[in-house]
Amino acid sequence: MTSQAAIKRTHDAPAVADIGAEPGKTCSLCRRLSDFRARNCEAYPDYFNGPAPSFGPANARLLIVGLAPGLHGANKTGRPFTGDYAGDLLYRTLDKFGFSRGAYAARPDDGLTLVDAMITNAVRCVPPANKPTTPEIKSCRPFLTARIAALPRLQALVCLGRIAHDSTLAALGVRAKDAPFAHGAAHEVADSLVLFDSYHCSRYNTNTGRLTEAMFEQVFEAVRRRLEGASA
Repeated sequence: MTSQAAIKRTHDAPAVADIGAEPGKTCSLCRRLSDFRARNCEAYPDYFNGPAPSFGPANARLLIVGLAPGLHGANKTGRPFTGDYAGDLLYRTLDKFGFSRGAYAARPDDGLTLVDAMITNAVRCVPPANKPTTPEIKSCRPFLTARIAALPRLQALVCLGRIAHDSTLAALGVRAKDAPFAHGAAHEVADSLVLFDSYHCSRYNTNTGRLTEAMFEQVFEAVRRRLEGASA
């Protein structure tokens, strides 16, 4: 873990008073994503087809930041990481470390609830080919900034992949060079706030062996130790 009490920031975190933590269902900040959403509404009229809202309690001490909704995952169900392979691993791991209650069944009405944890995305709308552009990531960042600011008990962040990591640092006003991305890394980014990094739990990463289930669990084990130590 980074040794200093708090990493030096390039500037204060952006003001969030003028924007909520959750975009509206018809958010039009990104033309390409709006157009893609319109096409998906025609192709998949029964899908959620909107910015995926964050999932979890408002008093969570842990915020998990993913990349963006999957076309047939959160874009379909309206709940982060629900309905795709990445969610199978993520929710199984959350259950193992006591961050969820109930059984995950890959649908938003499965009755699953999160305990002391919330899940959000750096980009809230599904992007074509699962690849948001740099301007789209930047346009969506105020929602991430507001989401972080709206969690009064927040003590830990888990960033799934480099894009989530970089966007979270920017939302916090932390210099990228002061908190480089690496799987398993932990950076103290503010007083009583630690950012943990993991490779994204995508099918590609697990199928290629870049991320194993054991590696993923080690990140959440470290988070659990951090939270238990903070409350001791």
